[in-house]
Amino acid sequence: MPIKGRGSVSNRNSRYDAYDREAVDDGWAHEAALPQETPPRPDTTVSIEKARTIISRNTSPDIPFEQSVNPYRGCEHGCIYCYARPSHAYLNLSPGLDFETRLYAKDNAAQVLRAELSRPSYQPRLIALGTNTDPYQPIERRLGITASVLRVLEEFNHPVGITTKSASITRDIDLLARLAEKSLLRVFMSVGTLDRHIARTLEPRASTPEARMQAVCTLSAAGVPTGVLVSPIIPALTDHDMEKIIFMARDAGAIDAHYTLLRLPHEVAGLFQEWLDAHHPLKAAHVMNLLREMRGGKVYDPDFRTRMRGAGIYADLLRQRFYKACARAGLNERRYELDGTQFRRPPAAPSAQMSLF
Repeated sequence: MPIKGRGSVSNRNSRYDAYDREAVDDGWAHEAALPQETPPRPDTTVSIEKARTIISRNTSPDIPFEQSVNPYRGCEHGCIYCYARPSHAYLNLSPGLDFETRLYAKDNAAQVLRAELSRPSYQPRLIALGTNTDPYQPIERRLGITASVLRVLEEFNHPVGITTKSASITRDIDLLARLAEKSLLRVFMSVGTLDRHIARTLEPRASTPEARMQAVCTLSAAGVPTGVLVSPIIPALTDHDMEKIIFMARDAGAIDAHYTLLRLPHEVAGLFQEWLDAHHPLKAAHVMNLLREMRGGKVYDPDFRTRMRGAGIYADLLRQRFYKACARAGLNERRYELDGTQFRRPPAAPSAQMSLF
């Protein structure tokens, strides 16, 4: 049964577990006649994790950045489609409810980042925040780790890109405006649907679509170059909102837009199927069939050439709709480049070893 305020409806095992458990109907009629109990609402727990390194690097050809920083493991937003869910399996936890209730915070992220940026061998390249879990998920209001990371990046004049689906990013508007003034910051607000009913179960603890659009307006008014990521597009469920999102983003001050198709790697496929069966049982088969059509007959295809956009007739239709809407809205007309030439290492503390140069 669905759990209020949570995206996953189960805590299904990860791919590394030796055993799996499944509920089976044993046919006892009297048990079937009993009223179903409301499932318990698990609390969110936050554990402190001491990071040894903080900058992650990737070489994926379909990702427009090489470096990223993730202050948190797990995400309380609870988006059922989150491609980061399988990463909780490395902690011997479930990608289901555990991913959104058992969180880990890297409280020394700023200190470790400062040390890594201070190395003489470090070469400045864009650092992306929000590539795995949302840097402005609810616990950021209390812990402020993302804000501390941004202050270090400001100290080094380092370019940074942020992707979030939380309106609470505006709490750091002064810091963000200073970075943007020096051409060091890009922000993308992720908005996949405008339907509040769908959003309430699809991404239960993220900001409402209206609040995210208002955040785009606030950021743009403060001089922060902001775009919208129409993501994920779920065929037959949220794709009808694509054009509306693009034009609302334009009216809010966004300068560009991008999109990605729903991805269901590893355990996410089973979790998403459970969510569909619980919340949209009449559409479940149609949604999954369209996904398979765009993934070469499979639920998910990791091919770098197609994993973000899909392939086939329906994928081509989505692509044409998106780019035509952006053209009509006047988005993506110019490329906004961040300035990495301003990078500098601040003077070392008096107690630190002096530089030879």
